[in-house]
Parts: sequence; C-alpha cells; structure tokens
Amino acid sequence: MSQVEAVTFAVRVRPGASRTAVGGRYEGPHGTALVVAVNAPAVDGRATAAALRATAEALGLRRGAVVLRTGETSRDKVFTIADPPPDLHDRLRSLRDGVLRDGGGSGPA
Repeated sequence: MSQVEAVTFAVRVRPGASRTAVGGRYEGPHGTALVVAVNAPAVDGRATAAALRATAEALGLRRGAVVLRTGETSRDKVFTIADPPPDLHDRLRSLRDGVLRDGGGSGPA
C-alpha cells in the first residue's frame, strides 16, 4: 500500500464578506491561490478558522483534514491536507477556475 503525499496549496482569504464562498484565483506571494471569502472578521483568528471550515466543506473533506501551514495573521495562507483523496488536485483546480462553492453551511454546496 503506497502512502499518498500531503498536498499543500495557497489560499487568499477575504474576511468580512457578505457571504462565505470558495472559488476563484488570486496571484499572490505563494503562487496561484484559491480565494476563500468568509463573513467572519479578521479578529482573533476567526477569519482563519472560517476559511479552514469553508475550504474543507467546499472540497468535500472533514474540517480536521485541512490544516493551516503558514499565514496565521495574513490574508495569504498556505493550507495542507495530509491524507488527500486521489482527485483532490481536480477539486482544487475546479474551484480555482471559478466553480464557486458555498462554504458557509447556509445551503447546499
């Protein structure tokens, strides 16, 4: 049984949005980032926590599968998924290329 390597990807968080959504691309310091808009404010880590939840939900993963690697206090973050599903790269590409997914639990994704 072969072990799948962790997947690391850049995320651009947009706190204070009118609704939580995951999708789109942003050319940032860590390369092409997935845009995650959250309605949580950028205070006391609330936007980061909301971005982790929204990203996991949009990718169809459990919340604990998505971990912050860098960028705790920045809008530009790097997330890691230690045990990714085989089609994770396709899921990420789909979201970055504009297939917007609701990531806030306010409706079906």
